[in-house]
Amino acid sequence: MARLRKFVCYRRIERANTRISKYKKHAFVKGSPPSKLSKFEMGDKTGKYDVTLYLVPEMDLQIRHNALESARMSSNRVLETTLGKNYFYQIKVYPFHVLRENPLASGAGADRFSTGMSHAFGKPIGVAAQIKKGQPIFELRVNKKDIKLAKGALQRAAYKLPCKCRIR
Repeated sequence: MARLRKFVCYRRIERANTRISKYKKHAFVKGSPPSKLSKFEMGDKTGKYDVTLYLVPEMDLQIRHNALESARMSSNRVLETTLGKNYFYQIKVYPFHVLRENPLASGAGADRFSTGMSHAFGKPIGVAAQIKKGQPIFELRVNKKDIKLAKGALQRAAYKLPCKCRIR
């Protein structure tokens, strides 16, 4: 079974692996896997809320799409079960950056499989969002009486992310 490589290999921000072309049909990376993020806005968008909270990282980093989806699911489940639809929750980042991996084999027969460091560009394995220090990852709007629950939900999302986060 194929496993995900530890994200410590990809956490630092590097030059974005996107394809830019003046022709629209060439302006994408070929073979990039789809993002697992399914929803970007949850709850009641049209409601009037007293308080707006943000989950903000304390450093520049990249966050993989499955970490963002995991954080979204765990915090949204808390909000949905207790508040119903009386909140608005939004993901403020999008995973554009295509992650690559150059698989290096070891063990018996590795010399037939591996090219070593020649042709080392790598194949697309996933996508990640590039986030700057202080840039909001999640936005949550609730009423004043639900602020403690909202902070708990955002803290639960922060546990799923590979960085220290502040609730602002």
